[in-house]
Amino acid sequence: MNQDKDHPPPSSWLEKFSGLFESDPKDRPALINVLRDAETRALINSDALSMLEGVMQVSEMQVRDIMVPRPKMVVVERDDPIDEILNTMVTSSHSRFPVLGGNRDDVVGILLAKDLLHLYCKAQTQKQTKNGSLDESFNIRDSLRPAVIVPESKRLDVLLKEFRLKRNHMALVVDEYGVISGLVTIEDVLEQIVGEIEDETDVDDGEDNINQIDSNEFNIKALTDIEDFNAFFGTDFDDEEVDTVGGLVMQAFGHLPARGESIEMKLLRFTVLHADKRRIRQLKVERIESLQN
Repeated sequence: MNQDKDHPPPSSWLEKFSGLFESDPKDRPALINVLRDAETRALINSDALSMLEGVMQVSEMQVRDIMVPRPKMVVVERDDPIDEILNTMVTSSHSRFPVLGGNRDDVVGILLAKDLLHLYCKAQTQKQTKNGSLDESFNIRDSLRPAVIVPESKRLDVLLKEFRLKRNHMALVVDEYGVISGLVTIEDVLEQIVGEIEDETDVDDGEDNINQIDSNEFNIKALTDIEDFNAFFGTDFDDEEVDTVGGLVMQAFGHLPARGESIEMKLLRFTVLHADKRRIRQLKVERIESLQN
C-alpha cells in the first residue's frame, strides 16, 4: 500500500523530532525552547506543547500553589442529619466531602456521594420495613473513607504519583503546624497539565475569583475584573483598554505568556498558573515587598 505523501511514515516524524536534539539542552529553559521550536515546525501541535510545558511545570509547583483554601472547602458534619448532608451535596455538585467531627481541624474521613447514595437507599428500605425514623437507621460512619493528609510543600508530581498508586482522588492539606489549610484533588493536579477541566456543573462564580493562599499570596482567576482587583488590593490599574486581570497581564507581557512566566507590576508579582493557546486562565499574585523581607 502506498504511503500518503501528506502523511509521512512514523520513522520520518521521529527522525525530524530527534533532529531537534542535535545538541543536548543544558537546562529546562533550553528544553522548553526546543519544544517550542518543534511546535513552530509543526512537529507537535500547540495542545501537545501546552501539556508538555504543564508536565514540567508540575514538577516545580507545590500543593500550596493550587489547593482549595480552607475557607472555600465544602465540608459536612459527622452528626448532621441526612437531609442536611444531601442538601450540601446537591447544592455543591461535588462528589467527595471532608467529614468533620468536633471542630474544623477534626477531619474524621472522606464521604463519597456514591457511597452515601447506597447507604441512603439501604436506610430507606430499613425505615419502610421497621416503620422507624430514617435518621435512626442512617449512620454516616458506615461509609467514611480514610482522609489522606499531605503537607503544603509536597511537589505536585509526587502527589500525582501517590494519587495514582493509592487510587486516591482527594487529600487534605496541612501547614507546618499540622493545621488544615485546604484540600487538593487529582483533578486540580491534572488541570495543571491539560488545562481547565470543565463540566456541566461548573459555574464561574465571581466571589471565588480571588482566593487567598496565605497573607501575601493569592490565586486569581484571569477573568477577574480589574475594578474588583483594584478594590481588593488597593491598586490603581487602568481598565480603559482591557477589562480583566488576564488582559492586563497579557498587555504587560506583549504576548500570550506560557505557564510559569512572571512579570512584576505595582509591587505585585504575577505568575501564570494556567494558560491555553488562546488566553490566560489563572494567575498567582504575590506582594513583592513581603518576598524581599
